[in-house]
Amino acid sequence: MRVLVPIDDSDPAREALEHAITTFPDAEITVLHVINPSLVMRHGEMAGDYERLMGLEEEEAETLFETAREIADDHGASVTTEIVIGRPSRGIVEFATENDVDQIVIGSHGRSGVSRVLLGSVAERVVRRAPVPVTVVR
Repeated sequence: MRVLVPIDDSDPAREALEHAITTFPDAEITVLHVINPSLVMRHGEMAGDYERLMGLEEEEAETLFETAREIADDHGASVTTEIVIGRPSRGIVEFATENDVDQIVIGSHGRSGVSRVLLGSVAERVVRRAPVPVTVVR
């Protein structure tokens, strides 16, 4: 069984990874981080700095992966890691489709009301579009 766990720097993402490891102890677990290029250009940075900013995002992803490996080690498990570039929900669904993933376990920030309407929800979009079962961990 192949399980995909998308992560960012949030408690729900770490809880989703722990849930995946404990619920699917014999699975091949892939930890995925999606770098959103539109967010890379934050704080009014100039387009010429795109390469440098992408490098910084990749460094941040590696820090997330180190934490994911530590969580896996604490449970006697191992994980593989992947980075994709794109919109998070689309990147997650495409990765799952292209890599024969059997299950997605994703953290939810639990937004509701106006913030959910305005910001959207990556987890919600993944649930609606994923070709495989999705577990949302709060």
